[in-house]
Amino acid sequence: MSVPPTDSAGRSPAALAALLGQGKLPPVHLWNPAHCGDSEMRIAADGTWFHQGSPIGRRELVKLFATILRREADGSHVLVTPYEKLDIAVDDAPFLAVEATSEGEGAERRLIFRLNTDDLVLAGPEHKLTITTAADGTPRPYLHVRAGLMALVNRPVFYQLADLALAEGSEPLGLTSDGAFFPFLPA
Repeated sequence: MSVPPTDSAGRSPAALAALLGQGKLPPVHLWNPAHCGDSEMRIAADGTWFHQGSPIGRRELVKLFATILRREADGSHVLVTPYEKLDIAVDDAPFLAVEATSEGEGAERRLIFRLNTDDLVLAGPEHKLTITTAADGTPRPYLHVRAGLMALVNRPVFYQLADLALAEGSEPLGLTSDGAFFPFLPA
């Protein structure tokens, strides 16, 4: 008897799909307050959030800040409310994809990613998975989260995806999710 795939919390792909889009985000794209300065915050490449050089230990606080994160047209990142806008430094990508759940195979596959903020993202036409190459030649996989904000796919998750792609043997090597094909060759 085969066991259906689940995420680390034991949720089935169907249960994860039902949760997609339920987390309502503030309309940061509508807020245009005056720039107020620097938040003295930084998001490290490993997804750790810092304030004045110290890690922010309260997970719920990080999740709250993540909801008001916005990427500006110039590529910079800000924390924005209706009344203020503060710069935030981002070393690589502001989010980290820490888990992927796959449902189906081939063209029928759906890949649902869980971010370090517990947000869920379904890879597909609106949430593309792209592979770039780092300076040292290693692949750097990214998932579009929303409005130009990206998630770095962590190494274990990328290896899981690579195993799926190799098992399917697609040419070129890659995976389909929600009707979109994502090649694994660096762009």
